[in-house]
Parts: sequence; C-alpha cells; structure tokens
Amino acid sequence: MKIVVIDGQGGGMGRSIVQLLRRELPEAHLVAVGTNAVATSAMLKAGAPVGATGENAVVYNCADADLIVGAIGIGFANSMHGEISPAMAQAVAASRAKKLLVPMNQCSVRVLGTGDNPLSDYLRELAEVVHRPDLLERC
Repeated sequence: MKIVVIDGQGGGMGRSIVQLLRRELPEAHLVAVGTNAVATSAMLKAGAPVGATGENAVVYNCADADLIVGAIGIGFANSMHGEISPAMAQAVAASRAKKLLVPMNQCSVRVLGTGDNPLSDYLRELAEVVHRPDLLERC
C-alpha cells in the first residue's frame, strides 16, 4: 500500500502522522510530500523513508497513491496561506486514493460537526481507521 502524507508550513502535523504510520503500518510504502522543504525535512526526520517537495511531487505521487493523509486544506486551492496550489488540490481531489483528512481551522475551511479537537484525537482516530478496512472502505 502506497501512503502519501502531504503537509506544508513547518511540517508538524506531517511529522506526527509519519510517526504514527511508521508505528502502525511498518510494511506500508510511505512517501512524505511537503509543499516546502521545511515540511519535507520534518517528515523525513520523523522516519519517512522517501520524501519529495513541491507541486510536481504532489501531482506525481497522488496519481498512484492508495491512501492520502494530511490536513483538510490539501484538497483546497490556495489554503495553508497559499501553499496549496490549484494543481495540488486537483491532484488530491482527482486521485483514486482513499483520503484521510484532518480538519484544521487554519486551512480556511471549517468542517461543521468536528469541534475543535486536538490533533492527538484525530491521530487516535487515524490509527483506528488504518487498521480497519471496513472503516477505510467508507471513505
């Protein structure tokens, strides 16, 4: 299974996601894709075996991903203070991959009904979903 983790800004969320996925799914082919070099570096330091940076890296890796994980803003053009280009958002949205997106208010998108939970709550849910194919199929 190819899992693409996409993050921007300082890469903090991506770092946490990579650490969780390395622990929970050590056999998965994990690819860290940063919208900038700082984010990519943070995910590589967290244990991602492969990393790439920029718009083309997002487009290329989403094309054959089985699962895409990141903040909800990765699916919206110009979110994350403009780091997500229209081409990046299109690549995420058009990918046949299942998508597990963390609701974050900093992405200029508010998902009603999600509350203001800490990242740790969403990481616990992510760990549960990746181990339960029935939950993943509902994506």
